[in-house]
Amino acid sequence: MNKVEEFNSYRKKMNEKLLSHDNKVLKRFFNLDTNAYKEGALPVKTKELMGLVASMVLRCDDCIAYHLGTCFEIGVTKEEVFEVFSIANLVGGSICIPHTRRALEYWEDLEKLQV
Repeated sequence: MNKVEEFNSYRKKMNEKLLSHDNKVLKRFFNLDTNAYKEGALPVKTKELMGLVASMVLRCDDCIAYHLGTCFEIGVTKEEVFEVFSIANLVGGSICIPHTRRALEYWEDLEKLQV
C-alpha cells in the first residue's frame, strides 16, 4: 500500500469512528469544514489551494496530504502546486521545507496512482 492509499484508508476508518459517537460539536465541526470548501464566491480550486498553503504553514502533514489529494482530484497542475509550495515557504519560512519535501513525495505518489 502506498502513502496515498494508506492515508485515505486510515482517514476514512478514523473519521467513521469519530463520527459514530453522538458528539454534536465534532459533527458540526466536520460539517463546517466540508461546507467551507464548497463552491461559493471563491471557486473550490482557490479554496483548496488556500487550504494547502495554510496547512503547510501550520505544518500539518495530514492536512497537507488531504488538500494535495483534493487538489489532484480537481485538476490542479504540478506547476500550480509548486507555486503553492513557494508561497507557503515564503510565509512560513524555512521550517516548512521538510513539509514541502513530504508534500512533493505525496504528490508524486498521487501521479503514480493515475497511471
